[in-house]
Amino acid sequence: MTVPHVASIETENILPGVGAAFSSSLHPGSFLSEEIRKQVPAESCPLGRREFLQSMALAAGTLFTAPTLRAEGSNSTSIPAAEKKWRVGVIGHSGQGNYGHGLDTCWLRIPETEVLAFADANAAGLAKEQVKLPGAKAFADYRKMLAEVQPEIVAVGPRWLNEHRDMILAAIDSGARGIYCEKPFCRTPAEADEILAACQKSGCRVALAHRNRYHPALATVQALIQQGTIGELLELRGRGKEDQRGGCLDLWVLGSHVFDLARYFAGDALTCSASIQQGKRAAAPHDLQQGAEGVGLIAGDRLHARFEMAHGLPFYFDSIRNAGVAKAGFGLQLIGNAGIIDLRVDEEPIAHLLQGNPFDPDSVPRNWVPITTAGIAQPEPITGLGGQVASHQLAGQDLLNSIRENRPALCSEHDGLAIVEMIHSIFQSHVQQAATISLPLENRDHIFEAWKTLS
Repeated sequence: MTVPHVASIETENILPGVGAAFSSSLHPGSFLSEEIRKQVPAESCPLGRREFLQSMALAAGTLFTAPTLRAEGSNSTSIPAAEKKWRVGVIGHSGQGNYGHGLDTCWLRIPETEVLAFADANAAGLAKEQVKLPGAKAFADYRKMLAEVQPEIVAVGPRWLNEHRDMILAAIDSGARGIYCEKPFCRTPAEADEILAACQKSGCRVALAHRNRYHPALATVQALIQQGTIGELLELRGRGKEDQRGGCLDLWVLGSHVFDLARYFAGDALTCSASIQQGKRAAAPHDLQQGAEGVGLIAGDRLHARFEMAHGLPFYFDSIRNAGVAKAGFGLQLIGNAGIIDLRVDEEPIAHLLQGNPFDPDSVPRNWVPITTAGIAQPEPITGLGGQVASHQLAGQDLLNSIRENRPALCSEHDGLAIVEMIHSIFQSHVQQAATISLPLENRDHIFEAWKTLS
């Protein structure tokens, strides 16, 4: 079955003005502007028009009340959120994950934020970043930046995750109110536990850059499933990009996106059984090596995993090195007995529908039909939505709103922990001969560290 052709979301050429309807043109008392409201055709909404608009706003991490801010310990009148300028500090590391997928410049698209400083331990990277963030103060040491500038919002940008734990904890210790972190979250459940404990103590909010989680079309897809558009939902199937990173590295870097989407539709993972292979044989301790991008020990060139999810559904994830074709498999499929909804990670439109029983060959051709926030085969009513998702604009705004509203971000530190546990449950199951592993995990460390001593 061929997956739908979609245009990839690119972030390099997104103009700062893209998505003004979601930022500078906010309608007082509502996150969605009147312009957007008028664009949504009532007859096309899978929910009622009112309920649909609410679902889009909630999916973007907002409520239909204008958020206000009050200084701590003050009895003064609340200040409208639009008048607040959040101080942002950016942490990158050129040569070791850089600034992720635009976690440095996304704040330039959010009117409520101002980047005051950035840090990069690489001198050449520091100079290059100064061009991208003119006017921001440059630091070679992120700890010095945090101490001197004391930003309210900290962007932890490196794609490599070996420094995430230290950077996040340092930002929390400095008094940051919110942290936006590139995925994956961190290396082990134990590291995630430390971060969650620090957040609990300080009240700091953490949001993860699984930017598809902030796409408002997910609420539309959920409504379609609940209405029975694909019949009974039977299972979820996801794959990584399956390029040269296929196997454990693909699991970490790209599978984490897929896991995040699977949890949105199926709830938390309860159990996992998995196997990791090196060619045709089971991966062994002598196959272990340090993975790229600071992920730690990995082994094998293919893996197969099955999770039992809280909503009573199985979720399968597979990744085989060099088995993919130009990202064709990268995403998640929601398979029902009357159709399939396909979700393409980081692409627009994010969702497509193939109607009909997927297990019953039909002589009549069936076509993939796009799903937008307005419904099946409807034009996207939100101008520039793909750019707003790709540039992290919606995610950044959700983080700010989570602080204002005292709630977790749509993709929070709790979600990050759950995803890291799912990844490690695959490792633990393989080491125990594909045994069924229960989550949350009892072993919070990296089981490969102990396994390598057997080589």
